[in-house]
Amino acid sequence: MPKNYHSFQEEKYFHRHAALAQEMQKSNLSALAINPGASLTYLTGLHFHLSERPVITLFMPDSHPVFVLPELEAGKTDSLPFEAQVYTYGEVPTNWSGVFRQAILDAVVGFGKIGIEPHRMRVLELRFLEESAPQTQFTDAGGLLSNLRMYKDQDEVSAIRKAVNIAQNALADTWSVIKVGVTEREIAAELTIQLLLKGSESEFPFSPIVQSGPNSANPHATPSDRKLERGDLLVIDWGARYEGYISDITRTFAIGGVDDQLAHIAQVVLDANCAARRVARAGISAADVDQAARDVIKASGYGDFFIHRTGHGIGMEGHEAPYIHAGNDMMLKPDMTFTIEPGVYLPGRGGVRIEDDVLISECGIEILTDLPRKLEIIAA
Repeated sequence: MPKNYHSFQEEKYFHRHAALAQEMQKSNLSALAINPGASLTYLTGLHFHLSERPVITLFMPDSHPVFVLPELEAGKTDSLPFEAQVYTYGEVPTNWSGVFRQAILDAVVGFGKIGIEPHRMRVLELRFLEESAPQTQFTDAGGLLSNLRMYKDQDEVSAIRKAVNIAQNALADTWSVIKVGVTEREIAAELTIQLLLKGSESEFPFSPIVQSGPNSANPHATPSDRKLERGDLLVIDWGARYEGYISDITRTFAIGGVDDQLAHIAQVVLDANCAARRVARAGISAADVDQAARDVIKASGYGDFFIHRTGHGIGMEGHEAPYIHAGNDMMLKPDMTFTIEPGVYLPGRGGVRIEDDVLISECGIEILTDLPRKLEIIAA
C-alpha cells in the first residue's frame, strides 16, 4: 500500500463530507440517513450487505458520522479514514430499537428534517428511524446525493476507464465460443468467466445480457437455452466493475449475415448513436442528446420501435444521473459520465442496440469505449 494512501483517503472523504454538509445546509436538513448502497460506499468506502439486520449511517452538517450496525460488522469501521461514532447491537431483535434511539439521541437529530434515499431506504430501517425520532420529518434527499456523485474526479474516471478495458477484453476472449448451435446461456457463462479473469470485481453491474434472433427484440431479455442460428441478430450487453466503478457496453452482431431489413435497422441505430455522440457536450441538455438519436430513428420510419431512453449515468451504479431522455432539461457539464445507447426492436424478428460509455470534458466529449460499432458478421 502506498505510503501516502491514508492521507489521500482522508483528504478524499474530507472533501466529500464537506460538499455533503454544504448541500444539506442548503436543503435545511438536520441529518441524512443512508443504508447500504452506492451512496454509503461513496461517502465512507464501506460495503455492507442488505440483510435482516438493519444498518444505518447518519451524516450531520457539523459533526462526525454515526453508524448503527450489528456487532459482527463493527470491524469494518476500524480502518475508517475519518472519525465516527459507532453503535452496535447483538442478535436479540428486541434490543435493536434501544440502540437506534440512543444513536438518534446522541446525534441530536430528533427534530427537523432527515433526508433519505427513497429508492434505497428499506421499510426496515425507516421504521427504526421513525420510532426513534417521532417528531422528525423524513424527506427525499436522493437528488442531493445524485448531484454529488454525478461529477467524477480523476480517480473515479480512471476506474471507469479500467472497467471499460476489462469488459472489452473479456468480450474479445469470449469471441471464439460464438457460433451457430451455441446457446445464449453458454455465451453468457463464458463472458462471465472472462470478466472475472480479466480483473472485474465479482459483483458485476448486471448479469451479462445475451439475446439472439427474436429474443434480441426484448431489450432486457435473460439469456436462454435458445441456440444461435444463421440469420440471427445477436445483442450482447455487458459490463465490468473495478474499484467500485462500472462500465456498460452493448454491441450487436450478425450470425452468418442477416436479411435486408435487419441490416438496415443496424445502420439506422449506428447513425443514431453517431448523431447523439456528435451533439453531446457541455452546455447541451440531456434531452437534446436524446432528441438527436431519436430524430434519426424517427426519420427512418422506426420511431415507434425505439422504446427506451438514449442513455443513463454510470459510476458506482449501473443506472444513475444524468438520465438521457426527452424532458430532462439538465445541462451537461464536464466530468459527467453516461451511456449513449439507441436501439430499434422489431417484435418477433430482432433488435439492435449500440451502447457506448462517454465522458463530458471541457473540450467536448470523450468516448471511453472503442469497440467497432458497425454490424459485424460472425461466420456461421
